[in-house]
Amino acid sequence: MTKYYRVLIDCKDEKGLVYKISKAFYDFGLNVENNREFVDAQNGKFFMRSEVSGKFDPLALEAELHLVLPARANIRLIEPKPKRIVLMATKESHCLGDILIRHEANELEAEIIGVISNYETLRNLVEKFEIPYVHVSHEGLQRAEHEERILTELEKFGHIDYIVLAKYMRILTPEFVAHFDERIINIHHSFLPAFIGANPYKQAYDRGVKIIGATAHFVNNNLDEGPIIAQDIIPINHTMDWKAMRNAGRDVEKVVLAKALKLALEDKIFVYANKTVIFD
Repeated sequence: MTKYYRVLIDCKDEKGLVYKISKAFYDFGLNVENNREFVDAQNGKFFMRSEVSGKFDPLALEAELHLVLPARANIRLIEPKPKRIVLMATKESHCLGDILIRHEANELEAEIIGVISNYETLRNLVEKFEIPYVHVSHEGLQRAEHEERILTELEKFGHIDYIVLAKYMRILTPEFVAHFDERIINIHHSFLPAFIGANPYKQAYDRGVKIIGATAHFVNNNLDEGPIIAQDIIPINHTMDWKAMRNAGRDVEKVVLAKALKLALEDKIFVYANKTVIFD
């Protein structure tokens, strides 16, 4: 049976890597349907993403690649299939609703297995798409206790590939993030690294900026400083107060988040040194 795999490789750079990898593909009788590579010359790192098809044993191919590549090479063979994702939100609907619509239209390689929110506000929207909605209130709870309750609900979903913070307006603790390393995607309503933290539109207005933007990034232990996946901007002018800027920014927020999610679902992201290498 013909198999289709995505092969992701990152390792120390050295001469002949593309040849060695290509020869391994050839020796296994594979057809290379798409291929991209990049060398970070400053840090001596090699990155390659290939889409291959053929009748082959993926484990044997991985073993062969380890033989011909430098020691400690990272090699991932991924069979394309819908990834299981959970969305987390608070009260704002624009990012959440956009992802739900894209999912309904089969635009995402994903299965949305549930939505978790600390409010009931978005339940009616989510249940229109026949997706489970879990309300975990934070009221009267310490942050750690609230997160423990969320983790309990997440465990009920089984395997989760990604958690998407679709305007989830609570800071996650390092203890929570550690459960999902490089698997939590957040949308920040600002063009990072500018205007970190709360109410960036008010910060931008006070600074008199002429553009506003949005940034999707992986979540790490530093507030809004995780590896950046996607960004975009739109122009504004002096007639707009911070609320008008916020309303205009919602459009760019949902587009940027959807783009970042699509890149993750299609295995096009390498994370390295708190940055990303993206083969779009």
